[in-house]
Amino acid sequence: MERTAVAGVVKNIGKQVKVCGWVNSRRNHGKLVFIDLRDRTGILQVVGGDELGKLSSEDVIEIIGLVKKRPAKMVNPNLETGTVELELKQFTLLAQARELPFDIYGDGRQINEEIRLKYRYLDLRRPRMTANLRLRHQAISFIRDWLNQKDFTEIETPILTKATPEGARDFLVPSRLQSGKFYALPQSPQQYKQLLMVAGLEKYYQIARCFRDEDPRHDRAYGEFTQLDLEMSFVTQEEILSLIENLFKDLTEKILHKKIQQFPFPRLSYDQVMKKYHTDKPDLRSDKKDPDLMAYCFVIDFPLFEWKKRENRWDAMHHPFTAPKPEDIPLLAKDPGHAKSLQHDLVLNGYEVGGGSIRITDPKLQEQIFEIMGHDKAQIQKKFGHLLEAFRYGVPPHGGIAPGIDRTLMVALGEPSLREMIAFPMDSSGKTAVMDAPSAVDRDQLKELSLTSSVK
Repeated sequence: MERTAVAGVVKNIGKQVKVCGWVNSRRNHGKLVFIDLRDRTGILQVVGGDELGKLSSEDVIEIIGLVKKRPAKMVNPNLETGTVELELKQFTLLAQARELPFDIYGDGRQINEEIRLKYRYLDLRRPRMTANLRLRHQAISFIRDWLNQKDFTEIETPILTKATPEGARDFLVPSRLQSGKFYALPQSPQQYKQLLMVAGLEKYYQIARCFRDEDPRHDRAYGEFTQLDLEMSFVTQEEILSLIENLFKDLTEKILHKKIQQFPFPRLSYDQVMKKYHTDKPDLRSDKKDPDLMAYCFVIDFPLFEWKKRENRWDAMHHPFTAPKPEDIPLLAKDPGHAKSLQHDLVLNGYEVGGGSIRITDPKLQEQIFEIMGHDKAQIQKKFGHLLEAFRYGVPPHGGIAPGIDRTLMVALGEPSLREMIAFPMDSSGKTAVMDAPSAVDRDQLKELSLTSSVK
């Protein structure tokens, strides 16, 4: 007999069906035993005898039974299957579950996070966590469909790439075939998407995995995260903002089912928000107690550079590929600190959930930016020569943006941490607890990579 999903049982009144899943709960009523069977689609009440009495929560079972309509007074309006129950005919215990290390039926917020992450496969059975991952899937599917209809092309870019300075430490991967050399995991696909514009693709996107070795915080995951990476050719900054606000309007209303405070999203200058709100991530909600209110805005006209006092040099406010405003290019030679950029950030309820810019496409201007940041010509050629070379073969004007998927959903759902939106996140110490990673490797592996380790 073919398995029927729990949610489909209501269509089979008077028929025998086979269902499989976990014991969500058990209730003994004399000679009758009731269990709630749970699978990915819902919960179903099963009625049987003593054979069900020895089951424990989270045991995995298979049941063949007769679908019966419940009497009106016994209908459970809180369940999609609450109008029916399954009368046991045949029962198989597929796997026993030992006592769980914590409760998985509440929201889990009071449980130590290290324990939750160690047993993440159990924590993910929690209804809140299951709902989060399913919403994440729905959001990503919606984004893909929406952009596909706008004639964007989804393209994957390399995970093993070159170390370049983009604001955080790189994760390095030693090469076996190129002894003494290292790949870096990408902090973003920044240079690849610009090369795709040189290639003439014009409208690119990717649901991109990004890797940054930076200190964790509640809205930033250590190690890896996911963003929507998007780039377009022959585009103005306003066209990028318009595309994104329409995408996020539809996503918010159709998938997140939240209310948008203002549309179109306000465009606010960096100087304006710093003067009025003392932050470049203002929370514009008129009622901050309303969890369903989404107040988006764009912050624009950022400074091109910020001064790094400890390093005694200028650094890019966004990243070094961000174009200055055309009227401020003369300031680069004499007063770079006052130059404004074509950077744009997407802000939601006090969080930066995306950032992007119009890019530099003039090789000479790009070299000038690197030099202001303290790179000499040899360093520029070594780190960025491939990009500058590409720009000499006919590069279109282009720009883009990269909204964070995990962070956007965290804000929308009012979750306290980015880790609540990720299936198997690292903990605050940089460890993937469920796999006990990172871990030591065999000396033979290190030898093959021409590496040594002081760890015994």
